[in-house]
Amino acid sequence: MTPDPAAVARWLRTRPARAAGIRVLAVEGRSGAGKSTLAAAVAAEITAPVVRMDDLYDGWDGLQAGVDALLAWVLRPLGRGDRARWRRYDWTRGRYAEWHEIAGADAVVVEGVGCGAREAEPYLSGLVWLEAGEEVRRARALARDGELYAPHWRRWAEQEERYYARHDVRSRAGLVIVTG
Repeated sequence: MTPDPAAVARWLRTRPARAAGIRVLAVEGRSGAGKSTLAAAVAAEITAPVVRMDDLYDGWDGLQAGVDALLAWVLRPLGRGDRARWRRYDWTRGRYAEWHEIAGADAVVVEGVGCGAREAEPYLSGLVWLEAGEEVRRARALARDGELYAPHWRRWAEQEERYYARHDVRSRAGLVIVTG
């Protein structure tokens, strides 16, 4: 099923702006579920910036570091009415690179594994869970990232398992969308 970004945008507009007047939408799901595609389409519908968890992870073992960065650099500042400012992780160099900033937005879309963490909940207006079977997700992820991702698939999936066992994101989502 193809998600309807206009429907997700309409749903988000009915949700409270919990981060100092800013609506924050989290688009969650396992690798290859379609998070980036939906997040970009919803952001276009509502004219909002997108923060990608891929830019916050500290490498292949950095899922929790990405959650910590999301909270420290993006969600807590937005919740205080400050600008969100984060560093993009450079996967080629294996370190954080340039800073990015959000200012003046009335909505922000955050996408990726970790953006629906329990600690993020006070700042989120909406949480969307995307679901697809493992074979579909793996095919999508490898088509997207090719051989760069292939040797890390299992390693990343194990982090996802631990994270989802702790945070139970799917059951807390306001929308669940099956994408394949």
